Amino acid sequence: MTASDSSAPRPGRRQLLRAGSLGAGALGVSAASIGLDRTWGGRGAAAAPPSTAPPLHGGETVPFHGEHQAGIETPAPADATFVGLDLREEVDREGVLRLLRLLTDDAARLTRGEPALADTEPELAMAPAALTVTVGFGRGLMERAERAAPSWLEPLPAFGIDELREEFTGGDLLLQVAAEDPVTVSHAVRMLLKDARAFTRVRWVQPGFRRSPGTVAPGATMRNLFGQLDGSANPTTGTPHFSRVVWIEEGPFAGGTSMVIRRIRMDLDGWDEVDRSAREQSIGTRLDDGAPLSGGTETSDPDFEQVSANGFPVIGEFSHLRRARGVDEGEHQEIFRRPYNFDLAPPPGSGSLSESGQVFVSFQADLRGQFLPIQQRLDTLDLLNQWTTPIGSAVFAIPPGCAEGEHIGESVLR
Repeated sequence: MTASDSSAPRPGRRQLLRAGSLGAGALGVSAASIGLDRTWGGRGAAAAPPSTAPPLHGGETVPFHGEHQAGIETPAPADATFVGLDLREEVDREGVLRLLRLLTDDAARLTRGEPALADTEPELAMAPAALTVTVGFGRGLMERAERAAPSWLEPLPAFGIDELREEFTGGDLLLQVAAEDPVTVSHAVRMLLKDARAFTRVRWVQPGFRRSPGTVAPGATMRNLFGQLDGSANPTTGTPHFSRVVWIEEGPFAGGTSMVIRRIRMDLDGWDEVDRSAREQSIGTRLDDGAPLSGGTETSDPDFEQVSANGFPVIGEFSHLRRARGVDEGEHQEIFRRPYNFDLAPPPGSGSLSESGQVFVSFQADLRGQFLPIQQRLDTLDLLNQWTTPIGSAVFAIPPGCAEGEHIGESVLR
């Protein structure tokens, strides 16, 4: 080593580490480039296509305030929880109004992606994921608020197919909380119940699910756990026809609607034993695309006069489709269905693989003139009844939406 070499400053430890990391980085880039060349056709091949990561839905919001409550005409998201509440005995009219002011404030904040007041987990509120909160009134709430309830706001008449259980039936107040993310729904439900607990007791909770975002095309009809397209006959949202079917036009609830929620157990184990042809005959539609057995597409009108080569109706008189349409009685009523699936662990010792079914939800302007005739026909004769059993039932009046500065139901209860 020469004198000049010995006098040259030696690189410090930090410089050596930096140089080493740069070299490793260069090697890493080189190795990655080789890998890309191998993947995309060798040297000189075109660069990799841009990222195709799925879109995020966490930031999506649905306005809480408006002419109608959100969560009805709004596209149904993947996850929902329905909560039935009973008012505590000491809650009077002023207590009802305080409760509704609290719920309105919480819902307005949460649907904007903001934490509710005194939210102890505010980070969970930052991804609203198209959250909606819909509030419904039972007869008990109207009585406590000292206002006349609509005549139709009462339990449905008893049906022969019903095996109703108290823990899924009735209620003074309904909360329908829905979003594209179950964590968002869970947090919103908890926040609403924390503020409501001084005024109410939880009567029942019914969670439900649909397809996750991006699984099927937007607007596609939901499939229930029987594999059926469920809701093909729904009126198209955003149309005058939808408004006539769903929104009440006169009276205190004008701009609102009536809501029926029924918990329906589905015997999937028994359904497994039925072949595809028998399944389709019981429904009256094809399982693959939802088209009526008379032909066409999902949206085609069924031809109830069409007969087979043997002279039998192609769509049998016992089929769910024919009974729901009321063709044999010369009637045709419409409702707007917005159901959700449920799938739970079976009761111990039952021998079943699951406790599955549907949280059936329908909205209609005239409960007695639209929903009841359909349900009465299905109760009398519907082959699908062999595999379905209603075990819960409730009716609620959905007040219209509210403007900023107002609370839900203010126009009804003032």
